Amino acid sequence: MAIGDGERMYEIRLSGREVEVIEGLLARMAERYRTVEDDEFLRNVNVHAHELPVTVRRGLVEFRMSEPAGVCLVTGFPVDDTAIGATPRHWAGAAEAKHASAREEFYFTLCASLLGDVFGWASQQGGRLVHEVLPIRGHESRQINSSSDATLLWHTEDAFHPYRADYVALMCLRNPGGTETTFACLDDVVVSRDVREILAQPRFVLRPDESHRPENAGPGPVHGPGLVPVAPRSYARIERLLRNPEKTPVLFGDLSSPYVRLDSDAVDWDIDDPEALSALRVFVEAVDKAIAGYSMRPGELLFVDNYRAVHGRRPFVAAFDGNDRWLKRLNISRDLRRSRDARSAPDARVVY
Repeated sequence: MAIGDGERMYEIRLSGREVEVIEGLLARMAERYRTVEDDEFLRNVNVHAHELPVTVRRGLVEFRMSEPAGVCLVTGFPVDDTAIGATPRHWAGAAEAKHASAREEFYFTLCASLLGDVFGWASQQGGRLVHEVLPIRGHESRQINSSSDATLLWHTEDAFHPYRADYVALMCLRNPGGTETTFACLDDVVVSRDVREILAQPRFVLRPDESHRPENAGPGPVHGPGLVPVAPRSYARIERLLRNPEKTPVLFGDLSSPYVRLDSDAVDWDIDDPEALSALRVFVEAVDKAIAGYSMRPGELLFVDNYRAVHGRRPFVAAFDGNDRWLKRLNISRDLRRSRDARSAPDARVVY
């Protein structure tokens, strides 16, 4: 393995021998567990993650602890394009596709669990932990990850929510057009100290994005024990946040190297605070200048530090022919306990 600091990304490159070790681990996972959503697997996943090659563990722990970059790329894992089957038409009807890509989901979840605990939302993709990121007919121009024609504007994932992920992870299964995932690290966003101090004050409104709203629940069933009764509660919470949003800072932590929570599409520009709006405009323009793009290849993992970077996606033309861009997504928390009031049990992985 090679571990290095790129200009904008921290990179972990798997060697052939490390891939062999990982394949052996994945074979054992497939023999013991049906899917990554199985309760038994989730109880053991953080232990099994330490069966990954030591250099994989060292690299991801370094990314977590030292914050060398806003994005970490893991390369070298192979994906058989034929074996994973066609890109699903919709996440709600992807049961067969999830079975075909179980190997990839085990690998993805094991690596992600070195950064924290994977979790899902009752209000997203039926409470599933592993999300399908793919174009859906009728969503082409929307600000949602199932869009295609529209640029997915840069954002902190679930910026509005106090229990948002510490890391958002993507795994590429298919990217025939080389569509770029976009990102900007706060280290590359240059604004004055005065602007940072204004942005660190609770003067801004972040509204829930489209993906959490009930009209995007999809036709599939709600997955996971206890999720059927809590799903309506989750949507009720979203509606309360839409009606009565709280003001929040955009920057927080050490202002010399701040953390961020901002969705450029879901921030409220209609507030009576000229100074705050001016600082926000300066910051947004600085992020726009810092945006870079990366075209993920099959098998690659991209871990975005959701406190230190924002991300989005370039537009592309979807063919809806079974060969469209197809990624997997995971949310990762460094402290799952802080969301205990929004989970059904201490070991529950779904936040409502």
